[in-house]
Amino acid sequence: MPGGRLTQQERQQIARGLADGLAYAEIARRLDRPTSTVTREVMRNGGHTAYRADLAHRATEQRAQRRRKPAPRNAPTPPQPHGRDSEEVRRYEEEFTTVLVGSGVPKMMARVMVCLYTTDAGSLTAAELVQRLQVSPASVSKAIAFLEEQGLVRRERDERRRERYIVDNDVWYQSMLASARSTAQLVVVARQGVGILGPDTPAAARLENIARFVDFVTESIVRAAEQAREILYAKPPAAEADDATARP
Repeated sequence: MPGGRLTQQERQQIARGLADGLAYAEIARRLDRPTSTVTREVMRNGGHTAYRADLAHRATEQRAQRRRKPAPRNAPTPPQPHGRDSEEVRRYEEEFTTVLVGSGVPKMMARVMVCLYTTDAGSLTAAELVQRLQVSPASVSKAIAFLEEQGLVRRERDERRRERYIVDNDVWYQSMLASARSTAQLVVVARQGVGILGPDTPAAARLENIARFVDFVTESIVRAAEQAREILYAKPPAAEADDATARP
């Protein structure tokens, strides 16, 4: 059946076709298969001169068996601090990840964010993220690069010169500013279009309306972010006095 897995009989037909000197396209036509299927089958099983139907079929079955093996279970969840229920925390992290993915954050990036946000320290090294998420270092590196670009995490080196990835109260503020800067480019581009298309045309009027709307919303977001940062995260006078006393 076209599109399904090759049968042993089809592989034998491929072997006979190769022995008769037929082109891949002709073999595929006789099998009612795409030429790419025959080409891939031959190339991954010894090539034009070394292809053997029985060996190819056996190798394919072995590959299928390896794929069917159940994936190893994640490492046991370490005990949670503060008497938290590990299973409840796991379910919450999954729900948090789902919400972030629904808002447009790619899944791997969402998992890294949730891992950082649900850590009491608010920071982890790449090795710690790999261990907690059971993913490759490359996956963590790619996720961190994306999150940094969005202003959603920052990095710094600890006393052991290891890079730590950090989320804190200021991260969302910086992320809002990064988003506003990105959106501001839309205003610039829209107003360029006004000049190019002519200020008295319907298209230019539409672009000007876009620019005004986005400009107004962006300015409002930045103003709200600054106000929220000042109100919600400002240190009380006693804490500021303690900081001043602690400075040499």
